Amino acid sequence: MPSATIRVQAADFDMAAEVAALTAGRRDIGAIATFIGLCRDEDGRLASLELEHYPEMAEADIGRVAAEAQSRWPLAGLTIIHRCGRIEPGAQIVLVAATSRHRAAAFAAAEFVMDYLKTRAPFWKKEHLADGTSGGWVAAKEDDAAAAERWRE
Repeated sequence: MPSATIRVQAADFDMAAEVAALTAGRRDIGAIATFIGLCRDEDGRLASLELEHYPEMAEADIGRVAAEAQSRWPLAGLTIIHRCGRIEPGAQIVLVAATSRHRAAAFAAAEFVMDYLKTRAPFWKKEHLADGTSGGWVAAKEDDAAAAERWRE
């Protein structure tokens, strides 16, 4: 099983550089499925989103879901980057890039990882509003939990 690249970082990432690193020297890859999540401005209401986490716990948890994705689908590689700290609207928050010989596995694995990140990853999100007040902590959404249910075996 190929190793996954997992990073939780405050700094932004470059998707093209990450994909290049994931595919360097590989001629057996037929598909790359990528997903980038961006911070929304919530109709002008949001000034920034602050993401907090426990570093060791978050990376270990993401590592477990990466290993599960690799055991479910024949992946050639997997990169997961999740940002932390204060993020402004329009900025990138998360990257999932899955590679495989065929597109179905790459798409499914990327979607599986994102459903996990949206519902179970140990990140806490706090809104900072454009009017200078705090919007409080963001609650999990029922739609995200329902989407993740399809992966239960």
